[in-house]
Amino acid sequence: MHSVIKKIIIIASSLFGLALFSVFIILGAFIYCISPPVFSPDSLKDRDDVVMEFDGENCVALNFEVVKGESARSVGDRLYDLGLIRSRLFWQLFCRYHQGQIKTGSYRIEVPSNALAIYRLLVSGKQMLLRVTIPEGLTLSKTAKLMDAAGICSGDEFIEAASDKEITGLYRIPGRSMEGYLYPDTYLFPSGYPAAKVVKTMADNFFSRIEKMDERISLMQPEELNKLVILASIVEREYRIDDEAPLMAGVFKNRMDIGMALQSCATVEYIITEIQGKPHPEVLSTRDTEIRDPYNTYMRPGLPPGPIASPGEVALKAALNPVKSDYLYFRLIDTNSGKHYFSRTLDDHIKAGRLYTKRISS
Repeated sequence: MHSVIKKIIIIASSLFGLALFSVFIILGAFIYCISPPVFSPDSLKDRDDVVMEFDGENCVALNFEVVKGESARSVGDRLYDLGLIRSRLFWQLFCRYHQGQIKTGSYRIEVPSNALAIYRLLVSGKQMLLRVTIPEGLTLSKTAKLMDAAGICSGDEFIEAASDKEITGLYRIPGRSMEGYLYPDTYLFPSGYPAAKVVKTMADNFFSRIEKMDERISLMQPEELNKLVILASIVEREYRIDDEAPLMAGVFKNRMDIGMALQSCATVEYIITEIQGKPHPEVLSTRDTEIRDPYNTYMRPGLPPGPIASPGEVALKAALNPVKSDYLYFRLIDTNSGKHYFSRTLDDHIKAGRLYTKRISS
């Protein structure tokens, strides 16, 4: 009986030792597979599809994109090929066990990072944000090109979203698109962000900013606000010095009050570049100012049908608070400073032009 018990103890001890050994083996394998491999940026320097971030000579991060519909296995294969994880098999088993959904997008993976950290990042959806700056006075089509170039969304999809009746209706825009209502600012978006969300973010920013500028905005009807934005967009494309913007808005208001054409070169440039799709002219000719189009403020009195650009804070405030004067004309007299000469009569306006031409030639 004693010998039987002894054998049982020996067998149990052996099994326990074997189990313990197996645990150590499995734990060791787990720790090995999850730990970051030695990353070699030199092996990736010739690859155009890899963007690395360096701090001095050391690679500290790598941009990684998960495409729409990509499987966890495909993601693991690419991570392995880039030298970011040690084992494809471990990645597949780990993803299957956790059953987390890897989300589409662009991610910044720090080097080194273990497989668990990478997995958590891709499942979290915390994407790398792309910065894009939209300058004041930019048109819808040019804004679309910037979004496309930044990798945020397709330019065509941006134009389509900005012209979507559902979106224009949501913001009660009287025109056919969001032209003029997308606030010029610096934005952070994930790569491949839906164009509709980009447009809505910019529009939300516009209405948030403009309502803070003046309490009268919240009381304006859509048509009244639209006239304000149209005027601001013209001022945006005309002024060069901040202090002159309200004075220009006042000149345009004076012209409208007496039924005089606005005669804004910016509206003609809009026709040529945005409607006709031609290169920006260096100088407007008489023929240009005679183009038959609703946006031609040389041919038609009053405001054009819609905004011609995205006005910034200076132009919007100028349109809200035009300076009262008896000026009806203004002319650029210093291309370096952007200074304009304001006059009350056409004769004075013409004389200022002659003086400016004489000064340039002398």
